Amino acid sequence: MIVDNDALLTVSRGLEVLRAFRGERLPLSNSEIVSRTGLPKSTVSRLTTTLMFSGFLQHASGGRQFELSTGALGIGQAFLESSKLVQRAQPFMQALADRFNVSVALAVPDQLEMLYIVYCSSRNIATLRLGVGSMLPMATTAIGRGYLWGLPEQERESAIRLIAQHMGPGFAGVGKALDASFDELADSGCCLVIGGYQRDTYGIGCPIRVGRQGTVMGLNCGAAVVGADFEKVRGTVGKALLEAAPELEHLLQDLEGPF
Repeated sequence: MIVDNDALLTVSRGLEVLRAFRGERLPLSNSEIVSRTGLPKSTVSRLTTTLMFSGFLQHASGGRQFELSTGALGIGQAFLESSKLVQRAQPFMQALADRFNVSVALAVPDQLEMLYIVYCSSRNIATLRLGVGSMLPMATTAIGRGYLWGLPEQERESAIRLIAQHMGPGFAGVGKALDASFDELADSGCCLVIGGYQRDTYGIGCPIRVGRQGTVMGLNCGAAVVGADFEKVRGTVGKALLEAAPELEHLLQDLEGPF
């Protein structure tokens, strides 16, 4: 089979542009896409034009920014409707969210971020402005740290080196916080992170192993609160998360990856 490397590169870059539109659903300019992807400005300009005419992007109100169009949304909806993982996990996670008035998320790694593939929120809590497709930093969130802890040691160390290279000098404080979360995970099985993604929020995360291959993912509970008693949160929500994780693993244990 003849492989057209130029065509593969174009497809890869086009997907990078689409991935720049994260779960917050904000429209992006070409300059913002350049910043998020690291691609040359001329390449981004060419790709956004192509993706717009292909039905994957559209002009946002005002005409200078882009947002996802129905072509991209259709792919995501097809995944949600066909995924056995989503179909099984969502009712279980929704029950947990409603029971403790929190949000519950299941996430997979996407480069140095965590991508929410299942997200359920209690109807009684303030929104965290998150949902399926949201991207959260791996190094500074409970779900990301839980995922890292679940990796084999060599894979974890490799991932942390990449994070350190990406963050540069700013990694010093993050590295100490990571170590503290890993100590907490080793001691209790989960970690609590306050304000890791948004102010006045908390997340409690742990690893989970999904399907026959035992694919490592991150599982968390979180909420937007002011002045919470975090020792009480650890004792209630944290305990519930640790009880829920093996139940969810059992529910998904016969699924075939990759996910």
